[in-house]
Amino acid sequence: MSAPYSILAECYDTLMEEVDYPAWADFYERQFSEHLGHRPSIVLDLGCGTGKLTNILAARGYDMIGVDLSAEMLSRAAAAAEEQNLPVLYLEQDMRAFDLFGTVGAVVCSLDGINYLTKRDDVSLCFARVHTFLDDGGLFIFDVNTPWKFEHVFGNESYILENETTYLGWQNDYNPNTGLCRFYLTFFMETGEDGLWARYEEVQSERAYSDRTMKNLLEKAGFAVLGIYSDLAGTPAGLTDERHYFVCKKI
Repeated sequence: MSAPYSILAECYDTLMEEVDYPAWADFYERQFSEHLGHRPSIVLDLGCGTGKLTNILAARGYDMIGVDLSAEMLSRAAAAAEEQNLPVLYLEQDMRAFDLFGTVGAVVCSLDGINYLTKRDDVSLCFARVHTFLDDGGLFIFDVNTPWKFEHVFGNESYILENETTYLGWQNDYNPNTGLCRFYLTFFMETGEDGLWARYEEVQSERAYSDRTMKNLLEKAGFAVLGIYSDLAGTPAGLTDERHYFVCKKI
């Protein structure tokens, strides 16, 4: 069994190629304009992964910091930034205990990074760190997979994802009593040697959190929730959404 993301990092961007990263960046910029009235001096991207979104924001002129726990992901993020001549600072740190040299104007966390914190205490630790390193009045924007998605989409379903070089078998194990979902991932990847394929396995976990839980934890950490949305267009959150987007301000 490999360490989390050690293998996934190799094919993450291919598997996530349908994600509209520019649309996410547009959403963040609209929130900056509406709730800050100016461009934040520095933006921190928590759980930045391979840096797709981080580098897009950097290319739009933002001073970017990317934090992720996976060295493999960060290696690809830094290589992409260097190739594009983007001065992004990438840091290998835990989002529950990250440390910066100063404060930032905004923090974003995309693609259900918060769900990967499977204990409420860990979510509280993360929110506390974000509050510590945000400017007064700074924005914290993140999204979570909803309990509805865990129950009706993830469940105990299995999926197959494949392309020319990678085959991924994905089996979910969701416990509705605890809200915990384990993802059992089996990869078959081309080795480049005489048509041989190698098999790898990873296990990842996410926990479902209700909007009420998120709001309580955010308020305890010192945030005001400005809005909860169901999509990047800013549609108000509903009961059958797969993802909710939280826009919060440090108070």
